[in-house]
Amino acid sequence: MRAGLCFGIAATLLSLAMPATAAEQARLRLIGEQRIPHRLVFDGTVVGGLSGIDYDARSGAWMMASDDRSEFSPARFYTARLDYDAAQFRQVRLEAVHLFRQADGSTYPAQGGEVADIEAVRVDPQDGSIWYASEGSGKLGLSPFVRQAAADGGYLAALPMPALFRDDPAHRRGPRNNLSFEGLAFAPDGRSLWLGMEAPLYQDGPVATPEHGAVSRFTQFDRSGKVLAQYAYPLDRVQGVPAAGRFGDNGVSEILVLDTRHLLALERSGVQDAAGHFAFHIRLYMVELDGATDVAGHPALAGADYQPLRKRLLLDLDAAGLDKVDNLEGMSWGPLLANGHRSLVMVSDDNFSDDEVTQLLAFELLPASD
Repeated sequence: MRAGLCFGIAATLLSLAMPATAAEQARLRLIGEQRIPHRLVFDGTVVGGLSGIDYDARSGAWMMASDDRSEFSPARFYTARLDYDAAQFRQVRLEAVHLFRQADGSTYPAQGGEVADIEAVRVDPQDGSIWYASEGSGKLGLSPFVRQAAADGGYLAALPMPALFRDDPAHRRGPRNNLSFEGLAFAPDGRSLWLGMEAPLYQDGPVATPEHGAVSRFTQFDRSGKVLAQYAYPLDRVQGVPAAGRFGDNGVSEILVLDTRHLLALERSGVQDAAGHFAFHIRLYMVELDGATDVAGHPALAGADYQPLRKRLLLDLDAAGLDKVDNLEGMSWGPLLANGHRSLVMVSDDNFSDDEVTQLLAFELLPASD
């Protein structure tokens, strides 16, 4: 551990009037923005690729996981302090870095063995341990996984996964490469956790395009790995049209639990221009569990008869008034504000690219009466 490092930029206070369509007609108000300098070196590691974030209410610290496949530095997470209130987002201060460890105590390799691509991180509300999800690698034949670590990153356990999520070398079933486990969240009572897929399994249909959406799966597990429920989440189409020969996608980049019957889903659409630069379009949805079909018994959703989850737009970041909205992949509830309202923070994955930034956004959740 080293002495904390502070940095910050001025943040504009904006009030976003959200349509009164979400559960309890809540709204989000943007408090402000902070950025971490590009490829900052902290305690011998390169800061970037921050794809997961969570708040530890016991210590007041934040955990931020990198999806670096141990190419720049070993698979890791950072602890930090975020200084914000209802009026201003002032500062981000990194405190320490911890390396994720495999069962034998070694760090995850950059090649050979089980390469980790960590896309989500959560603090266990029961014991303060760390849970994290890797989306694996179809190119390397690695299945996605969810594991539990000690507060210092040491290996504790692995959550058993259904065969549905195992990599298929023939690419006829199972998760697609780089489109697998992306969201992770604990239920309010801490007895179960939700896992969100970024995009469809092969057998669930094609990925989203500029012309049509797609479907992914949200699965609820108990702490032993038993599947309690599984639902089909309807993805938007790609938000925009990529230049000829370039890339465009849309998928779920994070999930969060609001209450026992509602989730939040962060959808991230990335579209390349002719020069290969990405424009990101981010939308936050309120998701209602009531009325949706439990599809845990459906090995394939393509052609199946089911009722998907219902979702309602809570926030469109294109309308936030920010000079840049980047590749937002992490989302977490934060401490209650002085007025008793909940706070929410998002973080972006800069992909270690010179065209992208590590951006943190703080919000206030306003109840319907405000």
